[in-house]
Amino acid sequence: MVTAVTARWHGDDYQSRFFWIKAAALRDPDTPHVIEVSYEADGPKAFDDVIIRYSPSRASCGPERISADYFQIKFHVVRAGRFGYEDLVLPEFIGAQTTSLLERLQEAKLSSSGDAAFHLVTTDSIKDGDLLGELISSENGRLRTDKLSEGKTDSSKMGRVRKLWRTHLGLKDNDELFKILKNFHVHANQPSLERLRDDVNIKFQIIGLTPCTSGSEFRYDGAAKALKSRGLYQFTREAFEALCLQEGWVKSEPSGKFINVALRSFSDGPADFMDATPENTLSLLHFFHGRHLSPDEDWDTNVRPLVEDFFQRIRQHERRIRLFLDTHSSVAFLAGKCLGLKSGMAVELIQKGRAGTSVWRSDDQSEIRPTVTSIEHINEGVDIAVVMSITRDASDHVREYLASCHPEVGRMLHVTPDGGPGQNAITGGAHAARLAENIADGVAKARVKFGARVHIFSAAPGAVNFFTGQQLESMGRCVLYEFDFNQRIDGSYHPSFKV
Repeated sequence: MVTAVTARWHGDDYQSRFFWIKAAALRDPDTPHVIEVSYEADGPKAFDDVIIRYSPSRASCGPERISADYFQIKFHVVRAGRFGYEDLVLPEFIGAQTTSLLERLQEAKLSSSGDAAFHLVTTDSIKDGDLLGELISSENGRLRTDKLSEGKTDSSKMGRVRKLWRTHLGLKDNDELFKILKNFHVHANQPSLERLRDDVNIKFQIIGLTPCTSGSEFRYDGAAKALKSRGLYQFTREAFEALCLQEGWVKSEPSGKFINVALRSFSDGPADFMDATPENTLSLLHFFHGRHLSPDEDWDTNVRPLVEDFFQRIRQHERRIRLFLDTHSSVAFLAGKCLGLKSGMAVELIQKGRAGTSVWRSDDQSEIRPTVTSIEHINEGVDIAVVMSITRDASDHVREYLASCHPEVGRMLHVTPDGGPGQNAITGGAHAARLAENIADGVAKARVKFGARVHIFSAAPGAVNFFTGQQLESMGRCVLYEFDFNQRIDGSYHPSFKV
């Protein structure tokens, strides 16, 4: 049973781990514009849990640039918490007696520069069907004032939200409300405490600091508390470097061999914009509504050219990259194709999963386990389906989908680890790369007829999809598919790229 004291400890640890993730940028040569990171600092009340300052200002998803990010971090031990737009005017939502989150935001705007951004980071989720969910951008968590402005009267759907917030803040019109809400972000359903431990470790590993991967206690939780008790909570690049040297955390100099490159088609939270420099980051979030492609967008026409042009430019300037992939499986496949085996690129991948976050490379000496492949004859069609059942068995879903939608597919190549599918079925980069080779070999042995297509269905980690994408040139004409996991459309498969 979790006591109130234990819950408070966990909340403090969550906040400190969020701080360390951000502070890692102070030692990262790819983020020289991060000049200061503070922990429980002297900042706007309720948005002072973590503060990041930039010089020059960082890019945003819009035309403006951001000089500072202010975070309020709200952690709960259980994920039962739900909130909506009405909760933002209730003091108890942030554990206060008299002042609400929106009132704190109003006060913060008065005491900070106009180009600062404010963030609510919480493990709670937005209530199903609540209007707040329609206002939060899936691109970066920004509260969309353009959406809030819809409807002419206070009795309209969004008008009810405007009226509640405007009246609560004592504002005379909507323009005043929109000024307060500008650059306000809500990041709901954020990762677990354990996931943040993994993220700290991978960030520290990348910048040459010693991770803490063994034992139940995480040394950097205690370090944050000790620093705060000593009045050390505000760190410049120089001060953070001195701290790391003093504490003996420096394992090696930050590697200059691999340049951070980030590609995302969904957001991984408020820290994802710091994975790589803006010029080495490609965001596809504006093409998607959640995990689904927007109805007026097309995979091949709109998304594919941007990905191909991005990696073509990267290849012109870099030969060794560290790739952050927060993407749909199809985008990971396409990234692998763009950085194929003949590209001359050395790539290491940041692989996230239930077992934690780690760096995977095709030569990382991870244990290579056997792969089981089998061919099933479905009908007389000439096309072949490749089903990658790595994290879960996808064969039944694919078989059902093919029977109803693709009579031209005559055979199904099923690929799965020898021990069966599972979240920990792949041991590392070398294992993932070998599995990708097994898939390509299986397609070659199937002797697909000239002109026929290979339909690829993946239930696999992003790194496996990437390495398999590197093999696509040898597999002929391929069609990639995405699965409707949350059944927002039909709970089935949908074609994406044709490569």
